[in-house]
Amino acid sequence: MNAQKPILSVKNVVKHFDISGGFLDQVRFKNGRFGLEKITVKAVNDVSFSIQKGETLSVVGESGCGKSTLARVILGLYPPNSGEIYYGGKRIDHLSHEKMLPFRKKMQMIFQDPYASLNPRKTVQQTLEEPLRFHHPELSDAKINGKIELVMEQVGVDHAWIRRYPHEFSGGQRQRISIARGLILDPEFIVADEPVSALDVSIQAQILNLLMKAGRERDLTYLFITHDLSVVRHISTRVAVMYLGTVCELARAEDLFATPLHPYTKALLSAIPIVGEKKAKHIKLKGEVPTPVHLPTGCVFHARCVYADDRCTAEVPGLVTLNNGTCVACHAVEENRIPA
Repeated sequence: MNAQKPILSVKNVVKHFDISGGFLDQVRFKNGRFGLEKITVKAVNDVSFSIQKGETLSVVGESGCGKSTLARVILGLYPPNSGEIYYGGKRIDHLSHEKMLPFRKKMQMIFQDPYASLNPRKTVQQTLEEPLRFHHPELSDAKINGKIELVMEQVGVDHAWIRRYPHEFSGGQRQRISIARGLILDPEFIVADEPVSALDVSIQAQILNLLMKAGRERDLTYLFITHDLSVVRHISTRVAVMYLGTVCELARAEDLFATPLHPYTKALLSAIPIVGEKKAKHIKLKGEVPTPVHLPTGCVFHARCVYADDRCTAEVPGLVTLNNGTCVACHAVEENRIPA
């Protein structure tokens, strides 16, 4: 890692959702009296990390661990309950819609479902020209059409498709159009939220190669959200592993796959099938996954961890940086209680 200022910094970000409903939904009869009870989903809890320009940071974890919520908080689609987000050294989490507009051009998102993220009533031409006309009203029609043609060529979209609608394309073709829309404003930073999970395996490779090629040609920085560990190994500079809204391990991709440290990371990586392996060496976790509504005390993973002790049930572990740069939030690792 270089010592330059990170392009993105996330500091102690928390995002909770109140799902209590209306007044009558909150009424509870407890201990002989009526009262109001709020129900809160604790989606993201005290998450911190930074991303250097040009790298790809992948965020992995089970469904419901807060990956997509974190991505939307970073882009300003959800306001954080607390914490700070900096882009290029400037704090952006508290900005109004108008003051956030200059950053919208620099930060773009590619969504998981290319059909849901494209307006079914707009043609490819309308989809790609809309952000250009909004952010660059000074551009002439000729310049807009030239830029659209260039981006379509870069992502492998046939220019003859420009008058077609989303329903006329396959899933892979729609995702290419979504990527073209993400690139049309020449951003610096892209959040890719499960961009290949809805596609066939053969198409996944094409889209991943397209994203990597665009990253090299445009010097892009990626935050890549996924649960597919084979994809992570292929594209990542560093990897953050999330569990129930917290980052439990953050390491360089080669270090994470060679020597995982956190018990949850070890279990996650053990589930990757290996060609030629006669007997699976899966680590089977005990217990049930807690809900983000009722988080456990102490370490959120302690109820499923074979190395948990009294400290783990009472004290929340913080991210500790080791000599090789890996950050891990685990009392057992800190106390050397996990065998190599």
